[in-house]
Amino acid sequence: MFDEKSHSLKMDKSIEAFTKELSSLRTGRANAAMLDLVKVDVYGQQMPINQIASITTPEPRMINIQVWDQNNVPLIDAAIQKSELGLNPQIDGQLIRLPIPELNEERRTELKKLIKNMGEKCKISIRNIRRDANEELKKLLKSKEIGEDEEKSFEKNVQTITDNHIKIVDDKVSSKEKEIMTI
Repeated sequence: MFDEKSHSLKMDKSIEAFTKELSSLRTGRANAAMLDLVKVDVYGQQMPINQIASITTPEPRMINIQVWDQNNVPLIDAAIQKSELGLNPQIDGQLIRLPIPELNEERRTELKKLIKNMGEKCKISIRNIRRDANEELKKLLKSKEIGEDEEKSFEKNVQTITDNHIKIVDDKVSSKEKEIMTI
């Protein structure tokens, strides 16, 4: 039998991943989630910064990284420099300070494009899930497990679920763009 819930859950997962990716974007404010996607090569593996240091935001434009092991300071520094965040770490012993510069107009426009692209990728993955669901329905119809009316009804439900998820993505994109454009 056809399970539209599982397809809806897959779409939810796509949106979850998209939301996480969005939160890692650098807006004008300091946000510890910005560092979530930065991986550091320590102890022979790639680890997120929050597993080898504590991250705090003492001020709206500053992130502090208190590194637990002195040896990891240069590794974290290098990983941040290599990331696309465009931040310059300032090292003070085992404390790394990350001042967050204000966004200039050019960077805002760049970020808007990036957000649109991320949203588009998420929508594509949602549409792919819809396509898989519809192919599954065609197979069930072919093998006579469901009738044509059932197939049409399920297809309609899948389309509704898809439209709802795409609307969520669009809303997230526009709210993130507003956040970036407000100074």
